[in-house]
Amino acid sequence: MGLPGSGKSYFAIRVAKMLNAVYISSDKLRKEMFVKPTYSSAEKLRVYNKMLQRATGASEHGKDVVLDATFYSNDLRQNFINEAKSISQAYVIEVYAQEDLVEERLSLPREDSDADMEVYKGVKKEWEPFTGEHLTLKSTNNNITEMLERTADYLFEENDKRKHR
Repeated sequence: MGLPGSGKSYFAIRVAKMLNAVYISSDKLRKEMFVKPTYSSAEKLRVYNKMLQRATGASEHGKDVVLDATFYSNDLRQNFINEAKSISQAYVIEVYAQEDLVEERLSLPREDSDADMEVYKGVKKEWEPFTGEHLTLKSTNNNITEMLERTADYLFEENDKRKHR
């Protein structure tokens, strides 16, 4: 999870490859579902519901899943966490970046996202901090290897702890 331009998609794609997991992107689904996205609350909810549907299907077929979305509200996050825990284990990773870097990133064309600084500011205004157990990673333009290493440590150390409980 993270704000637009935080680097979460770049990161999530690489985590999915590292884990040989199914990658599900809210940006890609939004493009599939809406010709001209508005990023309204109702639209976000429809996209998140579709993500959940696809994640559940992949999990039922024994696949690990990496979900890539802002997950800006605690209600949305908790819904996904509860659903995921009913099927398997769930891990939450928050990615953030300095706002000047976000602005630089959002000024560049991106394949799947239409988010710009206006969308960023709107989501940031609605952002609810997550207080549950999770890993927080700062994204820069040159630390993806470190982010992936910390993620592997987090996922596999937490999994080992759960096995020994």
